[in-house]
Amino acid sequence: MRIQDVAKLADVSTATVSRALATPERVSPEARARVLEAIAKTGYVPNPAARSLRSQKTYMVLVVLPDLSNTFFSKILRGIEERLFEAGYGMIISDLDGSPEKEAHFAAFTAAGRVDGAILLNGHLFGQTREGEGMPAKIGIPLVALCEAIPSADIPQIEIDNRAAANRMTQHLASSGHRRIAYLSGPAGNVLEKERFLGYRDGLKAAGLPFDPALVLPGDYTIESGVKAGQDLVARSTRPTAVFCTSDEMAIGLMRTLLSAGLKVPEDISVAGFDDIEFAAVAEPALTTIHQPRRELGQMAAAVLIDLLQGRPSPKRIRLETELIIRDSVASPQNIEKAPAKSTRTRAIKPT
Repeated sequence: MRIQDVAKLADVSTATVSRALATPERVSPEARARVLEAIAKTGYVPNPAARSLRSQKTYMVLVVLPDLSNTFFSKILRGIEERLFEAGYGMIISDLDGSPEKEAHFAAFTAAGRVDGAILLNGHLFGQTREGEGMPAKIGIPLVALCEAIPSADIPQIEIDNRAAANRMTQHLASSGHRRIAYLSGPAGNVLEKERFLGYRDGLKAAGLPFDPALVLPGDYTIESGVKAGQDLVARSTRPTAVFCTSDEMAIGLMRTLLSAGLKVPEDISVAGFDDIEFAAVAEPALTTIHQPRRELGQMAAAVLIDLLQGRPSPKRIRLETELIIRDSVASPQNIEKAPAKSTRTRAIKPT
């Protein structure tokens, strides 16, 4: 079957058929539906190699992740894929997993023109550290930073206001009656960790509470670091009444360890998280957390990259709203029986 056969059956031009496959957003929904129906009836199979040779494009986008095993990225990837598919692009996932060799491989892969653009969730440009040290690799394609801002890079940045969100959670714990609020951190040097720690300090100050370095526990956003933090707290003679964990995975690991040691959540220690991953609502108890609009973040990053690829202007910085999700893992240390019985939602932060 030829493209001319598809065009004739769909009652459109061959150019419209090509646009419906390559840039579907430029074709009306009705025309695209007729083209797709004609393709299904005729069995027409586009030749991607010929298409790439004509346009000098691959119609593929590289998505760079620091750790694919982290469940936080699942909805983000779905959002990216949805928007790319609508625009006729495919997706290649790069799982760096802390490997300099992998990063060098994907930098060379990208520089060789194997993809048209890239979405970076790793917090730095290829060839640089998170602190912006080193010379960035010469890539030559549009880039978008997602979730972790890259301050030294002059590229679009899609994120939430991590500092304001952490501030909101800390103040929520304080308003519930907690005066000794521990903080379970992310990895040292991480952009997200820096902002969330500042938000924690902001929240303490707003609540009139002193900062105590002894209440800051090291973590790295993993369940394992939550378990270690739980073991630390169990061994202490004087414990905090609440712990703000800067990821849900750490909060779940922490709660599991506390419960295994015979401590009750929230009766003995309240626990709050950050991210609102799928397991947060079904944890025991259900986890109070900050909801990140992960699917929408992915969709927005893909939409911005598509604009760049198609020569349209795009904003340099976009911040999406978060929400404070109140569930059962946080209660007042004075009035446990008054803890909320149901999960509720409150609007938390507006984009800046």
